Amino acid sequence: MMPDEDFMEGRIEAALYSAGRPLTLDELCRAAQTTSRKKVVSAVTKLIGRVSETFSAVEIVRVGGGSYVMQLKPQFNPMAKKFARQPLLSRSTMKTLTMVAYFQPISAKSLSDKRGSMVYNHLKTLESMGLIAYTQEGKNSLYRTTDYFADYFGLPKDGAQIKHSLKKFFPVPAKPPNA
Repeated sequence: MMPDEDFMEGRIEAALYSAGRPLTLDELCRAAQTTSRKKVVSAVTKLIGRVSETFSAVEIVRVGGGSYVMQLKPQFNPMAKKFARQPLLSRSTMKTLTMVAYFQPISAKSLSDKRGSMVYNHLKTLESMGLIAYTQEGKNSLYRTTDYFADYFGLPKDGAQIKHSLKKFFPVPAKPPNA
């Protein structure tokens, strides 16, 4: 491997390690100081292999939209949370995520009516992390959880099964927010 390739891979590894969120291919190109998406994909693929061979609890995975993230494997999340100093999400953002997961598909307006206008910032954060995605139906943005959400939290991928799983952990509101 040429020295500049080592340097590029090192920069990508450092960016993935420090970001704490999925990084797009464009962000990884900036980190690697190259415009070649092909070189970055090749470097990330090599990193995925090396991390997989070296670490038991850490992985690099491709998430929705072609982003990549360095993270703990889902089965290690419950144990790691006991040692973490700062939670992944604020309490209010986690409440918004829980509502999306439970009532999906749910409109941003419905969430805002129930939780307040700060929900729009929560949605941006959750979307940038790859935990939720939206579809546009007329003037409404309808939010759902992603496969990455399910993998990260160790939940099923099907919305109905997620709802059933959440009933075990949280008291269920009497009725959903206005749709």
